[in-house]
Amino acid sequence: MKQDEMKASAARAALAYIEPRLGRKSIVGIGTGSTANLFIDALAEVKHKFDATVASSDASADRLRSHGLTVLDLNAVSEVTVYVDGADEVNPQRALIKGGGGALTREKIVAASADKFVCIVDESKMVNLLGSFPLPVEVIPMARGLVGRALRKLGGYPELREGFITDNGNLILDVHELSIEEPWKLETQINNIVGTVCNGIFAAQAADVVFVAGAEGVRQL
Repeated sequence: MKQDEMKASAARAALAYIEPRLGRKSIVGIGTGSTANLFIDALAEVKHKFDATVASSDASADRLRSHGLTVLDLNAVSEVTVYVDGADEVNPQRALIKGGGGALTREKIVAASADKFVCIVDESKMVNLLGSFPLPVEVIPMARGLVGRALRKLGGYPELREGFITDNGNLILDVHELSIEEPWKLETQINNIVGTVCNGIFAAQAADVVFVAGAEGVRQL
C-alpha cells in the first residue's frame, strides 16, 4: 500500500470514529497538511450531520469552503466537538511533533479547544523517541537570534525556514538533532524562551486517539 493510500485509510478510520459523535450543533476542528486534506475530502461526505468547522490555517479553511463546508472563527464558537489532524512524529504515549506545514500554533490552539483530539498518520510517523523530525518553533521575527541561541543551549541546531512566514506573521526555526526523552518538559522549556510563540511538541496537549495506517490496515492507539 502506498503512503497516500495509507493516509487516506487513516482519514477514513477517523471519520468512522467521529461520525457517531456528531450532531447538528457539532463543530469539527481541522488541522493542516496532506493527511488533514484527505480528511477534509472525506468529511465533506457527511457535512449534513454537523453544523460547521474551524480551521488551523488559511489553506485548510480554503479547502473546507471549496467543499461547501461552513468555516467559523474559533472565537465565534463556545466549544469544538473534535479536532482531527496529522502529525510529523508520534510516540507510543501519543505525544507528537507537529508543524511541518508551519501551522503549529493555530493547531495547538484548536486542539486545546476541542473535547477530543484525533490524530491520523501512516506508520512511517511512529517513533519510540521524538526528535528525528526537526522540531518547528514559531518565533517573533525580532527574537530570532535570541531564541536560536537559547535552543542551541538546549542541545539543538536551529535553522531558519527560508522564505516562510506563518499565518500569524512570524518565522519558523526548525531545530535539528534533538533527542526528546521528556517531551512535556522540553515543550515547557522552549515555550518559556522569551520571543517564542509556540513549539511543535504536543505533549501537554497529546492526542486522545491516534489512527495509524499500515500495509496490514489501520490500528488505534
